[in-house]
Amino acid sequence: MASYKVTLTKEERSMLMAITKKGSHKSIKVRNAYVLLNCDSGKYGEKKTNKQICDILKIGSRTIDRVKKLFVEDGLDVVLKGKVSGRVYKKKIDGEAEAHIIALSCSEPPKGYGRWSLRLLADKAVELKYLDSVSHEAIRQTFKKNELKPWRVKGWVIPPQQNGQFVADMEKVLDVYKRPYDRDNPVICMDESPKQLIEETKISIAMKPGQDKKVDYEYSRNGVCNILMANEPLTGKRYPKITKTKTKQDWAVFIKETIDAHYAKQDKITLVMDNYGTHTIGAFYETFAPEEAKRLMDKIDFIFTPKHGSWLNMAEIEINMMDRECMARRIGEAEKLISEISYWTENLNEAKKKIHWKFTKQDADKKLAKHYVA
Repeated sequence: MASYKVTLTKEERSMLMAITKKGSHKSIKVRNAYVLLNCDSGKYGEKKTNKQICDILKIGSRTIDRVKKLFVEDGLDVVLKGKVSGRVYKKKIDGEAEAHIIALSCSEPPKGYGRWSLRLLADKAVELKYLDSVSHEAIRQTFKKNELKPWRVKGWVIPPQQNGQFVADMEKVLDVYKRPYDRDNPVICMDESPKQLIEETKISIAMKPGQDKKVDYEYSRNGVCNILMANEPLTGKRYPKITKTKTKQDWAVFIKETIDAHYAKQDKITLVMDNYGTHTIGAFYETFAPEEAKRLMDKIDFIFTPKHGSWLNMAEIEINMMDRECMARRIGEAEKLISEISYWTENLNEAKKKIHWKFTKQDADKKLAKHYVA
């Protein structure tokens, strides 16, 4: 098992201590909190060896290593929510492939099968060339994010009590996507995603003729930041921003800056985004003076993707592409991340790289028709 270095901030330690001392939590969550507290090699921690932790918590050394690996690569939230007793899979399904897989799960299974299983969906997704390869666990995580359970006989891809609202919201988004380009009312998609700041602890050996690049497996986690993304699909423009936190105020400031910098001359913009808790009109009034909040509210036509339907947001595709092309490496400092994303954004904006959206209302009618009514 590779070596992973755990460093906790003062706030993270306080949160973990609270989990171990009060409240009602799952045993795995409490255990993982204890592991991280005892592995902390930061200035606020008193690091213990794996053997010492094994003796204290009565767990195996491999479990400790898996908790550390998950923390360094995926962050604190994942450790506290995730189960680390088995293999940890890396999710590699982007927004476009996710839309295809969900539509596939709504169709009839192949002949000889009573229902879709995770492995069957994974095999079919590769066969149809949605992805080069994918694990059944990545498929499971996709459905978990969208709260779908198509392998259950009584499950609904669109819950019966939400059919009408899901379809209404979905068709509203798809109608927006089929609009021709309108300079006076451009369509902007917005999404956000956390990013772990992971630094190498040892210098890598550069690639040479006949020799691959060698990277040490020991990481150092330098915290987490948040990436906000606004993209205009029909012009091939994208406008990212990195913040230290993920709050209503961060979102409101990002929307204001994006509008004032790139859409000041437009009287109206159409903004497509998901139903995340910080994405609310009220955030403008909590951040700015009433007059400024009203100005922003009047300028934006808000279009929300349906609940369980974040895959309909093209900004999610943009972030996944940025993750693959720019951020799929170790970057330990926010300043370097900002610089690298700026270069990536400038190159793509100059090339006017666009997203070619293929999931239409006709596709929805064909794939999801049997789920439109309870």
